[in-house]
Amino acid sequence: MPPHDVSAPPFDNAHGRPSGGSAPTRRTLRVGIGGPVGSGKTTLVGSLCRLLRDEISMVVVTNDIFTSEDADALRAANVLPTERIVAVETGCCPHTAIRDDIAANLDAVEELEARHGDVDLSLIESGGDNLTAIFSRGLVDVQIFVLDTAGGDDVPRKGGPGVAMADLLVINKVDLAPYVRADVERMLREAGERRSGGPVLPTSLVEPEGASAVAGWIREQIAARVASLG
Repeated sequence: MPPHDVSAPPFDNAHGRPSGGSAPTRRTLRVGIGGPVGSGKTTLVGSLCRLLRDEISMVVVTNDIFTSEDADALRAANVLPTERIVAVETGCCPHTAIRDDIAANLDAVEELEARHGDVDLSLIESGGDNLTAIFSRGLVDVQIFVLDTAGGDDVPRKGGPGVAMADLLVINKVDLAPYVRADVERMLREAGERRSGGPVLPTSLVEPEGASAVAGWIREQIAARVASLG
């Protein structure tokens, strides 16, 4: 196998997007999903699979340090055929495997895409990490960062690369806000300020439809990618 080309256009640290660069040559849209432990990343992945699996071809890569629990949970929930879900055991801090040494994740996603043909969407879920976690642009095309109301309604204001630089920020578990005394409107407002107006979506994933807005955002990204391929 030839060496991976992990080069990427210069990164715009203010908005979390590549500045410039040529049109993509790969059909598949690769979406990274990161966030702290317990924020709801795996639940979001499962909900997105249920919402999108009947209209597009998709695969999933999960990351855990020493286990395959997230992949096992998705397989047990039958969100996709088992052969479309692969676990990467990073053996290191989650951010290392998605930002610094992406080889294991890149191998996994490339193998899945090759095995299943014309894949429209690859979801790559990071292991639980902190507010500094961000994906390498050599691994994903766009990235989603997930926070939850139980983590504290001051977290968006504190910012960090995950909050400020992700293409989409999700504020999850808004249904729990009254029980943890979190001010969702404050979280959305301060997140928008930290992100210079970048998209922020509130979610409650008690039902799969709770991720409908995120699924809609992903559809837009896929459509834009298809258009850029001509």
